[in-house]
Amino acid sequence: MRTMKKLLLLFLALVAVQDITAKDDIANPMLWADVPDPDVIRVGDTFFLVSTTMHLMPGAPVMASKDLKNWETVGYIFDRLTDSPKYDLQEGTVYGRGQWATSLKYHDGKFWALLAPNESGPMGQTYIFTAPKAEGPWTIHSRLRHFHDATLFFDDDGTPYVFFGTGEMCRLTRDLKGVVEGSLRHYFQREADERGLLEGTRVIKHRGTYYAMLISHTFAPGRHRREVCYRTKDLNGKWEKNVILESDFGGFSYLAQGTIVDTEEGDWYGIMFQDRGGVGRVLTLSPVRWIDGWPMLGDEQGKVPATMRPYKHGEAEKHIVCPDEFSSPKLGLHWQWNHNPVDKAWSLTERPGFLRLKTNRVVPNLYLAPNTLTQRMEGPTCSGFILMDLSKMKDGDCAGLAAFNGDSGVLTVKKRGRKLTLEMSEQKVSLTDREKAVTGVEEKVVETVPVVGTKLWLRLDGDFQPGHHDTANFFYSADGENWKQIGTKNYRCVFDYRRFFMGTKFGIFNYATKKAGGYVDVDFFRYSSGL
Repeated sequence: MRTMKKLLLLFLALVAVQDITAKDDIANPMLWADVPDPDVIRVGDTFFLVSTTMHLMPGAPVMASKDLKNWETVGYIFDRLTDSPKYDLQEGTVYGRGQWATSLKYHDGKFWALLAPNESGPMGQTYIFTAPKAEGPWTIHSRLRHFHDATLFFDDDGTPYVFFGTGEMCRLTRDLKGVVEGSLRHYFQREADERGLLEGTRVIKHRGTYYAMLISHTFAPGRHRREVCYRTKDLNGKWEKNVILESDFGGFSYLAQGTIVDTEEGDWYGIMFQDRGGVGRVLTLSPVRWIDGWPMLGDEQGKVPATMRPYKHGEAEKHIVCPDEFSSPKLGLHWQWNHNPVDKAWSLTERPGFLRLKTNRVVPNLYLAPNTLTQRMEGPTCSGFILMDLSKMKDGDCAGLAAFNGDSGVLTVKKRGRKLTLEMSEQKVSLTDREKAVTGVEEKVVETVPVVGTKLWLRLDGDFQPGHHDTANFFYSADGENWKQIGTKNYRCVFDYRRFFMGTKFGIFNYATKKAGGYVDVDFFRYSSGL
């Protein structure tokens, strides 16, 4: 009898351990949101990740995690960019431009970041920033010529290099303020079937060998997007090449571009992004198996696994998309503005507990409206809703909540004279290729309803499950409990690299079409994600 009891207790203990382990498993995508062009480093017991956010400000978000599962935004490398009025939504825009593919390093007790806006001329110069800690404050250390999709690399003796473009590299001066004359060269030439750029370079050094990892676009039969690696023991010598990942995943196409990072215990992980339509480019986590000196990503079949064993147990749950009661006098790091904000036109202190969005100039449409506040939408499903006080809107004002992208599904409260109406519309912006100037907005009003009173709840639900076609649905309520659907059912969210080049965002907005000076107060942003 005692033996049976012991076996039963052992069985229950094993079940409990398995249950805890299952809860701690890292499910792929590791971050099911728009987090493209990652660079990841580890400092001590903490992993730090940077990503591309282009025209959103503050820019170059720094995220942190102890366990590679729970990530939070801990800072930004810059608050705003100021080289052109385009960053202020004047004389053009920087949709799909701005900050790209930031490189993050830790060297000599400091954090370093290198980024180059995807622009020509002075706007496209490379910035090198530095900070005493990842959270900041970050300061500009130097500006150099443009380096496309570049990575900063410090050799063992401290010599700095930049690897960039398709197989190009150069040495920087010791003070990181210039390029060493005559050091620019190609360290490899792409193969005949690699007709596109090999880009997104990330470089590490492991056991005396240099490894450069890049995304490769191939067009030969049976070949797909893949991650390739070049290695050498001598930076001036010959580089060997190998494919380290060629895997589709989760019903979507092949993935690549990212980096590998080690743990304190000496294990390695690969972090690569995958295009997933309307939600954007999501991050996946893979084991790294060192085979014949190559960092091979994926499971034993070379595929991205659906789940990963937890790296650590017991870490607090953290997120990069968060609800907000707007109870702090500072804006949470989970928010980003569309282009540079107009600081005098928003406040968290004029009415404590509310976000006040004030109109400050007359604009013709949402895509030129200053101070649209955004957060990522997430898969597999997500839902966000706000409560707006509309009592101080002026004639011609437009305020609301959008599934914001180059194609947007929009809930807009419009003030016409003394009347308020709610519209659900489909909006599509046209941009010039060079200046990204707004040349027009195609707007289709699907449904309009009157607004009674001056308080209104607006809700947006997103569905990015595979096979569900990346849809958004729109709702409103007069009391926050009884919701009515409005407008297009299953509005299609799209990813368009020619315009925004990013996943769909929640966008809270208020702009004037006739006269500035009105405002709305947003009481909260409530949010949930998952099935």
